[in-house]
Amino acid sequence: MATVTRTFTTDSPAAPLLDYLADFAHATDWDPGTVRCEPTTEPPVRVGSQWHNTSRLLGWTTELDYTLEVWDAERVVLRGRNASAESSDDISVRDLGDGRSEVTYRASVQMKKAAWLADPVMRLVFERLAAKTVEGIQRAAASLD
Repeated sequence: MATVTRTFTTDSPAAPLLDYLADFAHATDWDPGTVRCEPTTEPPVRVGSQWHNTSRLLGWTTELDYTLEVWDAERVVLRGRNASAESSDDISVRDLGDGRSEVTYRASVQMKKAAWLADPVMRLVFERLAAKTVEGIQRAAASLD
């Protein structure tokens, strides 16, 4: 399993940032690998909402179906699945006051079947994308009202 964790601050209070991150359609704004992310369930966004995500990494295009599994006052967990992988975005947000928050972003991917051979490559890819993901979330948070 490839896992990456980053903790950083943003220029947004926790509540609006969590609301924004819970709607995974916004992943195109902050996730550098996401090309498209379309909702497949009706609004409003809630636990159980789903999206079809298309990502491009190292020239490969992959599609996963994501489900919002946890959304509470401090955390959002989105889990994506397809025939060869299971991915998780686990994002905790703690309000720091003064319009700022601390974010802990943990992303993981578990390759299935013969695709597990790609695990070492996925670890490297996740490490490279981590800084861009942090920048993307910080940029998105700064634009929230």
